[in-house]
Amino acid sequence: MPAPWPLTPVTDAERAAYADAEPRSFWLAGLPARDPSPPLRGTEEADLCIVGGGFTGLWAALQAKADDPGRDVVLLEAETIGFGASGRNGGFAIGSLTHGLENGLARFADEIELLERLGRENLAGMLADLERHGIDCDLELTGELTPSVAAYQDGWPAETAALYGRFGYDVEVFPDAAAMRAEVDSPIYRGGAWIRDAGGVLDPAKLALGLCEAARRAGVRVHEESPVRGLEEAGDAVLVRTDAGAVRARRVVVGTSAYPSPVRAIRRYVAPVYDYALMTEPLTPAQRRAIGWERRQGIGDGGNRFHYYRLSADERMLWGGFDAVYRRGGPVGPALDDHDATFGRLVQNFRVTFPQLEGIRFTHRWGGAIDTCSRFSVFFGTTLGGRVAYAAGYTGLGVVSTRFGARVALDLLDGRDTEATRSRYVRRKPLPFPPEPLRSAVIQLTRNRLAAADRRDGRRGLWLGLLDRLGLGFDS
Repeated sequence: MPAPWPLTPVTDAERAAYADAEPRSFWLAGLPARDPSPPLRGTEEADLCIVGGGFTGLWAALQAKADDPGRDVVLLEAETIGFGASGRNGGFAIGSLTHGLENGLARFADEIELLERLGRENLAGMLADLERHGIDCDLELTGELTPSVAAYQDGWPAETAALYGRFGYDVEVFPDAAAMRAEVDSPIYRGGAWIRDAGGVLDPAKLALGLCEAARRAGVRVHEESPVRGLEEAGDAVLVRTDAGAVRARRVVVGTSAYPSPVRAIRRYVAPVYDYALMTEPLTPAQRRAIGWERRQGIGDGGNRFHYYRLSADERMLWGGFDAVYRRGGPVGPALDDHDATFGRLVQNFRVTFPQLEGIRFTHRWGGAIDTCSRFSVFFGTTLGGRVAYAAGYTGLGVVSTRFGARVALDLLDGRDTEATRSRYVRRKPLPFPPEPLRSAVIQLTRNRLAAADRRDGRRGLWLGLLDRLGLGFDS
């Protein structure tokens, strides 16, 4: 049996469910009103300049001050704190550094024990930091639940339990439709696996703002609305130029995600792939009872084109994923954040998954670019004589791993010899994407074949098989 998603045109009634939704991230819309930090004017001196006010940059700022409270740190953000992927993601706080064990084993089998340990230590470190700095981001450590939704996925729950159990995870298997539906009730579910200690869910915008406030308390100078236009060597320092000023810094960390980076070499490795999400109105008590889901896990179904969904603190359901939209040339901008075709498909698939919620409306719709790389997890590098370090390519699983990315970038700048900096994972980059127009052709062909695999009972075909043999394959 193929995946159950309809192939029918989106109806006017389905569009009506989101027609009045605010076209903005629910998380960012929920932040308290505040005045942005003033843009950079003139020239400032700093020991460390951080480019990007998302999770990577914020964690780098906070950890740099923890390493050396006397270190003079400036952070530059092109828009406002958390404006990009950090404020638009689903809020899944998963500890894996390698986009899951399966992907890690496929690419880093010789280092997977190290990477798993570092991932768990990083998650524990994040939890400790949240407590230490008093950051309330609605964190719920409810784990990660993967339901199977097609016959070809039926063996995966037991395989997941065996694999993750081998690495010490606490896994509960729902072996059939009845068991799975007793946990979360959907007529399309056939079974599932719950990794109880994989992490949880949180409000990502609250996390970003909390990290920023903690960094400010530690003495970090923050300038919002200060897009960086270039990096230049300036003797033994780096000049970080903006529209109205510059920072002369001994060292620089770049964390620009899918946005055009001042380090041009990064652009070879990152494809900005757009992801879209909807947020429902608050569920009524009767609607909550109709779906179960009492243990509030973060959910991602087992399809190649998968949906991710979770509950918010105020009992709404976030529903996202499925489409992964790449446009020729990789543009990123506000005009691309609204995508009617994807929102329509999301509503259709939502209604197939939860028909008992017929009539529910969506209050927010939004999109944003994911910094996708060919290994599906963060990579690193340095430039300008080792004075600039960067971390990029999280591919949609950066809420927790950005803390690790920031730590490694700082260690590379400071020349620290650690288990991480010695690893192949850190020392080697992913395979770069080809230039356009071949880049678009490869990405679109891969998207097409993944969709076809879901329609054909999981059969991956020649193209996906070739990518698998080359170590470039990916299934969710």
